[in-house]
Amino acid sequence: MDRSWISNPDRLSAEYENGVREFVTFVRGSLDVQGLTKFPCNRCMNREVHHIDSVRYHLLIYGFLKDYIHWTEHGEQSNPQVPMGSPIQDTPPCMNEQDEEMGEALRDAAGHAYDIGSSSDLLSDMRPPAEQAQYDKLFEELHNPLYDDCMKFSALTFIVKLMNVKVLYKWSDRSFVALLKLLHEALPVGNRCPRTYYETMKLLCDVGLGYEHIDVCKHDCTLFYNEHKDDDVCPICGVSHYVRKKIPHKRLRYFPITPRLKRLYSSKHTARAMRWHKEQRLEEDGKLRHPADGEAWKKFDSLYPEFAGDPRSVRMGLASDGFNPFSHMSTSYNMWPVILIPYNLPPWLTMHRSNYLLSLLIPGPKSPGKDFDVFLRPLIEELKVLWDGVQSFDLYQQASFTLRASVIWTVSDFPAFAYLSGWSTQGKLACPICLEDTRYKSI
Repeated sequence: MDRSWISNPDRLSAEYENGVREFVTFVRGSLDVQGLTKFPCNRCMNREVHHIDSVRYHLLIYGFLKDYIHWTEHGEQSNPQVPMGSPIQDTPPCMNEQDEEMGEALRDAAGHAYDIGSSSDLLSDMRPPAEQAQYDKLFEELHNPLYDDCMKFSALTFIVKLMNVKVLYKWSDRSFVALLKLLHEALPVGNRCPRTYYETMKLLCDVGLGYEHIDVCKHDCTLFYNEHKDDDVCPICGVSHYVRKKIPHKRLRYFPITPRLKRLYSSKHTARAMRWHKEQRLEEDGKLRHPADGEAWKKFDSLYPEFAGDPRSVRMGLASDGFNPFSHMSTSYNMWPVILIPYNLPPWLTMHRSNYLLSLLIPGPKSPGKDFDVFLRPLIEELKVLWDGVQSFDLYQQASFTLRASVIWTVSDFPAFAYLSGWSTQGKLACPICLEDTRYKSI
């Protein structure tokens, strides 16, 4: 029986479709009373048991295990050419637990690709070919061992862990490049260890860990952004865009939030958790267990019923404060991160740092002060688009929907409140609540 279709990378081809149909027909003869069977896709790898009705969907999305030629896990007799007792390898040689976790994360990042129906019926919001090719490359890196016969690391897992160590111990870029070169020479010939920092960062950007550089005026007057991107001087104060040779005075780092919000709904686990505030939260008068129990949340819902009508609409809080990134208090430098926190999640997930969305890194050396709003511009423009809605896919409900999001409050100390709101927290009217009744005393 010809099973060459298993290694066919084109899962939309008629050959692959017919092969999957052939496998499903074969498996139906070895089902248990509940209709359950092991799934030989690259995700489940014959370790997880599901209902037969879902096997075709898994094989179209995740692909068939390339080494699972003899279907011994599904009742087929052992290959007579293979000695009895010889192990049949049905998983990629370099795949281990950490690679499986990485693969799961990539599948969530890649989102859905096919509908449960015919493989030729693509969903209307399937990602474009360039983006599909990007994820195909990442999966290839995940399944390729770091070097031939390496059983512990794939190329992608090794790079991610190496970068994690660099960040934890604050290695300089130069020391990191020196280590990459040494590792490349020390590992066997033909290894897939990157040689430069650029190659490493390029791969991480493909995973979704990248950001945008936006140049800033020396005096924080404006951003060289959109219509001013190619200006040579600041349109406000007239100071030169660059210090010298295309090197800007300051550079803002902007992390778009729309792809990360979409990714929350690309995993069936987080997609369900994002509805918790509406479908699973226990409501009880007089009890404040979640921000949804508060007056501000309820007031917002009453003002914007269309937004509140979909429990998947994301309500976020914006937090910011200054810190010294160099850990030396004698060094005068102040950088301001701007973080968004999605409050749709249950409390134990909302405050977990893995769910914080870093959106901006405002450069120093001093705090932005009254010019804070200048740095917020790219975030505000993206939030305007998210208020109108963008198309996304809910893997939990297996349906497309319009994803909307809004910032409903800010979290900060009193000085940062002045920067975010534009209200002066000094002088006679320092308190935004008491206003003219503020009791003050000059020191």
